[in-house]
Amino acid sequence: MDIKRRSFISSSAVFAAVGLTKTVVGAESGKADASAGCVPKPLIISAPMLQNPAETSMGVAWAVSDMANGFVDYAETPDMAGARRVKSGGYRVTGMNDTCQQVRLTGLKPATRYWYRIGADRILYKSDYGMRILGTEIDQHVHSFTTPGAAAQSHFCVMNDTHMQWKAFDLITAKLKELAPPLVVWNGDASNTSDKFETACDVFLTPKIRRKDYAAECPVLFTNGNHDYRGLFNRHLEDIFMFRQPEERSSRDWDLGRNFAVRQGDIAMIGLDTGEDKPDRLDGFAGLFACEPYRRAQVAWLADVLARPEIASAPYIVAFCHIPLFDSRPWANPGGICGTGGGKYRHNFALWEKSCAEMWGPLFVRAGVQVVVAAHEHEYRYDEPSADRPWAQIVGGGPEMGIVRGKPAPERFPTVIEGKVEGGELKIVVHDVFNNRTAGVHRFRPRA
Repeated sequence: MDIKRRSFISSSAVFAAVGLTKTVVGAESGKADASAGCVPKPLIISAPMLQNPAETSMGVAWAVSDMANGFVDYAETPDMAGARRVKSGGYRVTGMNDTCQQVRLTGLKPATRYWYRIGADRILYKSDYGMRILGTEIDQHVHSFTTPGAAAQSHFCVMNDTHMQWKAFDLITAKLKELAPPLVVWNGDASNTSDKFETACDVFLTPKIRRKDYAAECPVLFTNGNHDYRGLFNRHLEDIFMFRQPEERSSRDWDLGRNFAVRQGDIAMIGLDTGEDKPDRLDGFAGLFACEPYRRAQVAWLADVLARPEIASAPYIVAFCHIPLFDSRPWANPGGICGTGGGKYRHNFALWEKSCAEMWGPLFVRAGVQVVVAAHEHEYRYDEPSADRPWAQIVGGGPEMGIVRGKPAPERFPTVIEGKVEGGELKIVVHDVFNNRTAGVHRFRPRA
């Protein structure tokens, strides 16, 4: 089954949010039958989404309505003087398709501001030499971003467990607009289950919120949640949210496409993937998951990146993962085992291998990681460091807004977790975006 082939129907609200595009090439503007008086739909149907920022590269993705070949023009000045054009795809053939365009800008400079705009050629594709450009659309909005680096702003935000709950997501993106961080970590469970492209496109590119351009100037680092592995399309989520560049990791780690190690000013940001929250051997999984060896493989990667000069020299190290690595309630998350299990599997520890806390924790201790930011449990919590666990843990809230199963639950609210270096310390503020208040403030001194 080709899950990328479909007839994508877009709403007028999406078109309005993206803004005007103009056709700049070709007398024919689409595949519609001109004799029937049909007008082709806009080709670009979402704002751009910045993905997986790195010191020398940036990903850009957006949705299209027809067979297309996308491109990004970028420059170091807002007037786009001397702009360079980068097409979707890589060597050999471009990334032409009828769903999502993905462009990776490479060769960038650390801690540098760039301006960019997106465009796409509408393609008539026939075998051999029958291919034609039917028209070109260029989004007239010019956006900007700043690459990470040691000289960049020491500031980040975290959102998590949005689960396609649009009211909560709308509040979260409004808060991000107010805080204006240079980058955001989406700490898992962006979706519930995505079996179709349309669902995944709604999650990342065409969400039903006011700020359709929520990630057009604020790059997103993504750590998978357990729900982001569920559903047929989620097995190929990189078709919507791209992996990191292969050259950004060793050949041994090419399959670790979601892990990241980014220096953002004085803060080293480490992204880990806790995978599914149930054992690979679960009967209902039919042997289709391999999260246990995946978590083990991240140990060697983590050891290497924590030793990298730009990470090892950072005054602050913050790790991010979806499932908490510690919980005082062993029935909820036994010893940091990924994951919680459920039903008859909740206490069946025989199904579990070594926990993520056991595998990754010693490396955190050795490197002096100060805090782990987690999610998954849909309730804000702060776990103080202890003698055998010297790193703190902050767990973000979920999409429930004061009500769970029809009953009041004031402890349940969506959060934006903001980290910023101020006055010689890392200040992490947990914003309750439902009640418009500060839920918690936590401070961390530089590493010794």
